[in-house]
Amino acid sequence: MPPSSDPTSAAEAVTRESLANRQGYDERFLGPAVPLPLPTDPAVETVVLPYTHFSVVFRPDRRLATSTAVMIDGLKLVDAERDDDWRFDPRLPDGQQTGHPVYKNNPLDKGHLVRRLDPVWGTGSEAETANSDTFYYTNAAPQQEEFNQGKKLWQGLENFLLDHAEAFDRKLSVFTGPVLDGSDPPYRGIKVPLQFWKVAAFMQDGELASTAYVLDQTPDLTRDAAARALAEAARAGDPPPLGAFRTFQVPVADVAEATGLDLGPLPAADRLPPRVRAEKRWTQLERFEDIVM
Repeated sequence: MPPSSDPTSAAEAVTRESLANRQGYDERFLGPAVPLPLPTDPAVETVVLPYTHFSVVFRPDRRLATSTAVMIDGLKLVDAERDDDWRFDPRLPDGQQTGHPVYKNNPLDKGHLVRRLDPVWGTGSEAETANSDTFYYTNAAPQQEEFNQGKKLWQGLENFLLDHAEAFDRKLSVFTGPVLDGSDPPYRGIKVPLQFWKVAAFMQDGELASTAYVLDQTPDLTRDAAARALAEAARAGDPPPLGAFRTFQVPVADVAEATGLDLGPLPAADRLPPRVRAEKRWTQLERFEDIVM
């Protein structure tokens, strides 16, 4: 969607009642229970928003999701046209969501958290509804608009993982969200996340398996220089000077630690070798073949 366009056409048609039948993410989708990632700190307020084949755990204080969970059924995936019809979710006040004004006239994209194509499976009407549901602002977060190899890797991860899971089980659960850090740079009433995380869960040889990834859009500067650049942009009211995307494979436990989320059985199911996990080693990915499964 062009940054200057202001989507309003669907806003009046959406009501709380029209979303009342959404079932959301099923923790038993893969068989073993894999719960929705929720904050471990009970003081962190969240709202769980079910959609078609996915759910969003939303933090009103940050006006962004802290986690999302989507079920992907590779046997039932269908094509659906992209409509770019972004709108507010009526189950939350508009002011608690990051809407179009944050993305207007700047280099920030509305980055899908649940990828548009992932929940688009099932019957025709079911798939169409799932496609439309991914365009609520609750499922978006600000990302650098520049498209580079790191972003290409990130956007293609689900396809790669689904191809891998196909040899074992064609279902995949994917959990995604921004790393909501207190030091994230402020801009237009929100704090812009500098990192995003993704954890994939699937069945391999009859056992639950998981892998984790981090997308980093921190300015490509030294730590001190980056901090100064972010602070100067905030004082001037400019969007943060985000860097080129870098994608890493990381231990699942590192994602849990960085986000403060309870990832249930997923850290123990990590496919990274125990030695790599113990060293908390992050591997920058240059191609999908670099992924350890």
